[in-house]
Amino acid sequence: MLRIRNLDAGYGKLRVLKNISLHVKAGEIVTMIGANGAGKTTLLHTVVGLVRPMRGDIVFLGRSNGRSSVAKIVASGCALVPEGRQVFAPMSVEENLLLGGHVLQKERGRAAVLKELEHQYELFPILRERRRQLAGTLSGGEQQMLAMGRALMSGPKLVMMDEPSTGLAPLIVRDIFQIIRRLREEGNTVLLIEQNARAALGIADRGYVLEVGKVILQGPAADLLANADVQRAYLGREKIG
Repeated sequence: MLRIRNLDAGYGKLRVLKNISLHVKAGEIVTMIGANGAGKTTLLHTVVGLVRPMRGDIVFLGRSNGRSSVAKIVASGCALVPEGRQVFAPMSVEENLLLGGHVLQKERGRAAVLKELEHQYELFPILRERRRQLAGTLSGGEQQMLAMGRALMSGPKLVMMDEPSTGLAPLIVRDIFQIIRRLREEGNTVLLIEQNARAALGIADRGYVLEVGKVILQGPAADLLANADVQRAYLGREKIG
């Protein structure tokens, strides 16, 4: 579904990503772990078009999108759940969700959007209860669910998530990871960045370890969980639930 080859990217003359190669197959959960500043967020931003590659190829569903606009990349089926939620605070929950459905409305009409809205309310029941509430008044966990639901409203084939558990209580974190599992069960493909490496590897099929802009290790999630270097550097005391 997604294949990245020899990618360099960054900001201005600053090269953050250095010769990155990775792939995500349809139906997988793939996670990227690494310290702050390793380049994980830059990678997602480059895939979705917010950062332009300096070198290399990004191929999504068989098409190169390294020079495509964000709108075209989202329309092609790639959605990003950004770090820090970034919900539209003055708008209601339902308005936020409907805004996420603008691509779907262009392609399939209002009826498809309302059907997808109902699906998000089934996936996140608390959002149905809060649908008239201003997004800025939601709890952190509710805002994270709203950010996920808003991204899913576009009907993406690939969902990229940037640190979905940051700042959340352990019980909410457990709920978020259960939802990510369900997304895969429903046929979604997920590329996940997560500081809680143990939780991320616990639900992933495969993983990549990034360090100062380079992939230094990759493999099945179970192998990374058992790797002594990964345990020492990233797993430590991290637990879920």
